[in-house]
Amino acid sequence: MKIGIVCPYAWDVPGGVQFHIRDLADHLIRRGHQVSVLAPADDETPVPPYVVPAGRAVPVPYNGSVARLNFGFLSAARVRRWLQNGAFDVIHIHEPASPSLGLLSCWAAQGPIVATFHTSNPRSRAMIAAYPILQPALEKISARIAVSEYARRTLVEHLGGDAVVIPNGVDVDFFARAEPKAAWQGRTIGFVGRIDEPRKGLPVLMKALPRILAEVPDARLLVAGRGDEREAVAGLPADLRSRVEFLGMVSDEDKARLLRSVDLYIAPNTGGESFGIVLVEAMSAGAPVLASDLDAFAQVLGQGEAGELFTNEDADALATAAVRLLGDPARLAELRARGSRHVRRFDWSTVGADILAVYETVTAGAASVATDERVGLRTRRRLAKD
Repeated sequence: MKIGIVCPYAWDVPGGVQFHIRDLADHLIRRGHQVSVLAPADDETPVPPYVVPAGRAVPVPYNGSVARLNFGFLSAARVRRWLQNGAFDVIHIHEPASPSLGLLSCWAAQGPIVATFHTSNPRSRAMIAAYPILQPALEKISARIAVSEYARRTLVEHLGGDAVVIPNGVDVDFFARAEPKAAWQGRTIGFVGRIDEPRKGLPVLMKALPRILAEVPDARLLVAGRGDEREAVAGLPADLRSRVEFLGMVSDEDKARLLRSVDLYIAPNTGGESFGIVLVEAMSAGAPVLASDLDAFAQVLGQGEAGELFTNEDADALATAAVRLLGDPARLAELRARGSRHVRRFDWSTVGADILAVYETVTAGAASVATDERVGLRTRRRLAKD
């Protein structure tokens, strides 16, 4: 099958949607399909061979964050050229409602279109206001996927229609096979996320940290992600700042090793999450998970069966749970075992098969319609001759 995938966000800026698209493309290629990904990127940006750059992205406030999107005449021309050259059996557009390549592709594409909705934003005034513009493009979509029940709810409430829920995928074995790193072991707490994005929750964790370190004196925090490190620890007492180690941006391999090494992974995100891919990665690596009780996180963790939850934005609740878990090796072992079993439902072997089933359904439907049209045309011609 020839599959065209549209990425709305800049390829060279790490993010959950980009990682999902990258891993989906790799999975489909391993299955023998031909895949091309159109993504915002400069022509000079290093990209995998299956990625086609669509031009420079610009930062735009979007869904409580800053997304790097691509829009305009040059982008529209590249979209049309990519679609024409690709002659795809199916187009898979991610975030078709975002003001980027997804919407441009939805306008320009013909044939079967599958759309995946990642956003969870129950009060999006922008999406409501833009509905009259979006509607003609969205009506062309053959099948809709939402990465979580909360992304599906956002779609239903703002744009109408419905979607099948297929979660983000993870290569579970990649994380499970990672070798722990000795320097990252020994009463360590892990955090992975953008330091300078408040909704990722690092300020909440920093507020809880003095109490955690007071009650677990040999604990330390490992932080992986980009941002201003000095600003991140500015609120900590000076004598505790050495107990926080910033690793900067890490490779996929080092992220897996980090998650395999820590005693406890904490996800203090405060909102705007439609899924929680890092929780799935942590469980894949065997890390016990403590997360804020966002609806999306609770769903990923089986409502607390595969990981523990604390009250969102409550630093005291976070500290209480973290101290209790770090002092209870049996509970940590139980969470590792539960998480490792639970996470298999998110492996690409399952998620990829579900997405392929959607592709096959829409392409079969398109073929059936085309056959009916040809039969109808021949019938009309025969009747005209008679």
